Amino acid sequence: MANVVVVGSQWGDEGKGKIVDWLSSRADVVARFQGGHNAGHTLVIDGKVYKLSLLPSGIVRGGKMSVIGNGVVVDPWALMDEMKRIKDQGIKITPENLMVSETAALILPIHGELDAIRENRADGVKIGTTKRGIGPAYEDKVARRAIRVCDLADPEHLPERVANLLHHHNALRTGLGHEPADADELTQKLLDIAPTILKYAGPVWQALDDANRADKRILFEGAQGAMLDIDHGTYPFVTSSNTIAGQAAAGTGMGPRALNYVLGITKAYTTRVGEGPFPTELTDAIGQRLGERGHEFGTVTGRQRRCGWFDATMVKQAVITGGIDGIALTKLDVLDGLAELKICTGYKLGDKIMRRFPSGMTNQANVTPIYESMPGWTGSTQGARSWADLPAEAVKYVRRVEELIGCPVSMVSTSPEREDVILMRDPFKA
Repeated sequence: MANVVVVGSQWGDEGKGKIVDWLSSRADVVARFQGGHNAGHTLVIDGKVYKLSLLPSGIVRGGKMSVIGNGVVVDPWALMDEMKRIKDQGIKITPENLMVSETAALILPIHGELDAIRENRADGVKIGTTKRGIGPAYEDKVARRAIRVCDLADPEHLPERVANLLHHHNALRTGLGHEPADADELTQKLLDIAPTILKYAGPVWQALDDANRADKRILFEGAQGAMLDIDHGTYPFVTSSNTIAGQAAAGTGMGPRALNYVLGITKAYTTRVGEGPFPTELTDAIGQRLGERGHEFGTVTGRQRRCGWFDATMVKQAVITGGIDGIALTKLDVLDGLAELKICTGYKLGDKIMRRFPSGMTNQANVTPIYESMPGWTGSTQGARSWADLPAEAVKYVRRVEELIGCPVSMVSTSPEREDVILMRDPFKA
C-alpha cells in the first residue's frame, strides 16, 4: 500500500477537507506537515459538519493516529479551543490518537498582534493574511529565536528564551508605535498551558517511521495551495510555508522515499481569498453565481472568495513543481447549468504569449488570460458516482482538463458528501 500526500493545486480552498476525509477513512495515520490554524478544512460526515484548522482530518475517525508535524506552527491556545469544540461534538481526542511534534514552533499572542499591526498599516498595503500570527511565527523559527513545544518542558530556561524573543519583538513594537510586550506575563501564559500541551508532545518523526515500517498507510495532509507556496506561489501574496508535496518529508521528519503518491486537489473552477493576482477572476454575474452555488466563504475567516474560470496554465505549473501524480477534481456540480465554460490555456503579456505564470509581481498583475471555450451542460452532475451518471459535456470538460494540465484525473467530487465521488484510481493502491 502507498503513502499519499494531499496538496492543493490552486490558491487553497480546493475542497481538500472532503477528499482528505474520504482518504483518511482508508488510512491508518494522518499527518499535518505545514501551515497553522490559518488552514480550514470542512468535513461533512452523515450530515454532521466538522470544521478543523490545526487538527488533522483523521481525528474525526475512530482508530486513526493523527499527528501534527514539525513543519506546522502551533498556537497552543487555538489548539486547545479547537480540541474542546471537536470533543463537544462527540469526538474522542487523547494522547493515544493525537501527537504534536516536540520540535514544532509555537505561535504566541505577540505573533497575532504583529500580524494585525502590519495588515492595518496606514499606507494600506496588505498581503491578505488571516492575522493569526502564522507569518511572524515562521519568521522567528527561521531566525532561530522561536519558542518550541519542547521548550515548555524546560521551565528553568523558558524565561531567558522568552526574553531573547522579546528583545526582537519589543524593538519592532516600539518602532511601530505600540507598547512593548511583558516578558513575565508571556512566560506565565506559557507555563500555564504547558502541562496540557506536553501531554500530546512527542517525536513525530519516530512515530511515523514506526508506522511506515509496520506497513501502515500514512496520509500527509497539506494546507493552502501550490500558488500560495512561499517559493513557488504568487509572491508576496503567499503564505509563509512551503505548501507543495516536498514539504511533507521535511515537515514530518520522513524521508522523501516515504512519499509514494501525490494527489493534487483541484477545483473545477478557480477561487482565491485575499489580495494578489488572479488572471481568470470574474466580477460579473457568472462569478457571483459560482460563489453562491459553491458556497465560497473561507472556513477560518468567513471571507468571501473571489471566483473565476479554470486556469489550466496555473494548475499545470503546480503539477510540475509539486510532483503531482493525479488530481481530484472537486465541485464539478457547481458548473451545472452554465451554457458556456471557459478554460485559461495561457496568458498574454504585452505582445508576448506565456504558457507559465510569470514570476514578477508586476507581470503577474498585468497578464490577461487566453481562453478556450467549451459547451456547458444542462443536466445535473450532483451526487454522481460513475462516469455514466455525468452528462457527455461534463465528461468532455474533465478530459480536456486532463489534457491541458498534463495529469490524469484520479477522482471527481460531485457534492460535499464524502461518498459522492467518481473513482478512477485509488491513491493508496497506486
